[in-house]
Parts: sequence; structure tokens; C-alpha cells
Amino acid sequence: MISTFIASYGYLAVFLGSLFEGETILLAAGFAAHRGLLHWPLVVSVAFVGATLGDQLAFLLGRWRGTALISHFPSLAQRAPRVHAVLERHHAVFILTMRFLYGLRVAGPIVMGTSGVPYLRFAVLDMIGAALWAPLVTGAGYFFGMALTALLGDFKRIEAAVLIGMLAAGFVVWLWRRRHAAQQRGQP
Repeated sequence: MISTFIASYGYLAVFLGSLFEGETILLAAGFAAHRGLLHWPLVVSVAFVGATLGDQLAFLLGRWRGTALISHFPSLAQRAPRVHAVLERHHAVFILTMRFLYGLRVAGPIVMGTSGVPYLRFAVLDMIGAALWAPLVTGAGYFFGMALTALLGDFKRIEAAVLIGMLAAGFVVWLWRRRHAAQQRGQP
């Protein structure tokens, strides 16, 4: 049953997950590719497109309404000057690596949109970063599947449980980080 669901909606989940913080979905998709449920090059391609589109839209949102949007998030407003300072000195490295830093996938491009970084420079560097990120994260899920196969042999009977466990673990980590961030902002 889960195999049919993944085959039917896996690429859509990869695309939607990649628009935002898509590591958990991409790890699970890499694992599913190892198990033959998805096609690895297509997972990487869809993740690249989703991640690039999400970042480009966030950057343009930052250009359009970034300052007003950032002012609604006090912790982000506090960090924005630091991000701008890093961008002035190391914009290429920061743009290439920001997708690997949890919590900056959406906020980072919005803040960068409020900076003086030219859109074309951001777009090219962001695409290079996405071209590195998509196969690395998908590959980690794929190699996780390889490691489990080496340890357990054919684990077809627990394949669904492993996929559900990966997604559940990612969801729990996401909830924990979200709660932790809210506590730091002084919210319950």
C-alpha cells in the first residue's frame, strides 16, 4: 500500500518538500529510490527544480516586501543585519551554502532579497547550490538504504516501516525545532 502511494505521489511530495525545508522528504525519497519505488535521477531533478523555485520566489518576495515581512519576526529582524554583513563579505559562499543551514532555506533568501545582491548573481549561485544539495541529500537517503541492505539483507517486509519511521523522525525534529524557536522568542 505505501509502495503504491509513494509511486503515485512521491515526486509531488519531493517537489513540495523541496520548496521549503525538504531534507526529510528528500532523504526518504532517496531511500525509496534505493528500494526501486522512485527513480533517483528524477528525484534529484524534481528536488532541484523545487528548491530553486522556492528560493527564487522567496528572494523576489524579499525584494518586494522583505523589510515589512522581516519586521513581523523579531528574531529574524535581529539577525538580518548580521546576514547582510556576511553577504557583503562572502555573498557567493553564503548563497551556495545557505540551503545546508537549517532554518535559512526560506528566511535566508527573503533576507537576501532585502540586500544589495543582484538578482542574477543570486539566481546563478542558488542554482549551483541546489545542484549540489539535491544529489547530496538524496544520495544520503539512497546510501542509508544501501547500508540497511548490507546489514539486514532483503528487508522488503519492513520497508514501509522504515519509510514511515524516517518521515516521523523528520516530523518530530521539525516540531522540536519549531517549539524550541518559539520558546526562544518567548512564546509558549
